[in-house]
Amino acid sequence: MEKSHIPVRTWFMALHLMTSTKKSFSALEMQRQLGLPNYEPAWYMMQKIRKTMGKRDSKYQLQGEIEVDEGFYEVVTIPERDALGNLIKPETTKKRGRGSEKQKKVLVMVESFPNPQQMDKHKKKRVMGFVKMVTIDDLSSTGINYELKKSLDPTSTIVTDGWRGYSRSTEVIRKHIANVVPSKEAHKTLPWVHTVIANSKRLFLGTHHSIGHDYLQNYLDEFCYKLNRRNFKSDLFDRMITAGINDTWY
Repeated sequence: MEKSHIPVRTWFMALHLMTSTKKSFSALEMQRQLGLPNYEPAWYMMQKIRKTMGKRDSKYQLQGEIEVDEGFYEVVTIPERDALGNLIKPETTKKRGRGSEKQKKVLVMVESFPNPQQMDKHKKKRVMGFVKMVTIDDLSSTGINYELKKSLDPTSTIVTDGWRGYSRSTEVIRKHIANVVPSKEAHKTLPWVHTVIANSKRLFLGTHHSIGHDYLQNYLDEFCYKLNRRNFKSDLFDRMITAGINDTWY
């Protein structure tokens, strides 16, 4: 709220709306709910709150057995133009996945614990814990290890697919279990990380429709903040106020 010309009451209303619902709000809907005359202040408020959510979750490390995988999220990029308005780097590819210029890479980490009491064959045999999702430019061992060291307890065990970027992960964590499986069977080996990726993509597409390249991390932070507190009984509004007091948003 520092140096903001928006009334504190309006800030509190925005915080309440963003923490009281399981899903997310678009900035346009937030503008309508708050009765703001312009779109930009609502959008800017929400980005500040999302930043603070991410800073709060960054204080904690995941522990135990953790499913790790990469997700590829479609984002909007603004093409660069020269003084005459011509594209400096015209689009030359429409590839999907790792090679696409329209996809931003995200490292997804999900605590996953065995649940031997689950007898229903249609439900997962594991229980999901906490989640972290981090945008990453480098999926090599160096880039992945950098993020794992920040996000995971060093005594953790990670479970991954056969991507070679995880081959040196034991340099920063205790144990690595690699499973080379067909893509159609991967959801059985990494059940929760694939669910988190799929659910977040559906939420972003249905609510925001498109997300700018530079702001994807903010939306991931909001998604993880709410998901990690899905079972909390206390008021998330109060928790968000505490987080806002303890951390700066930039």
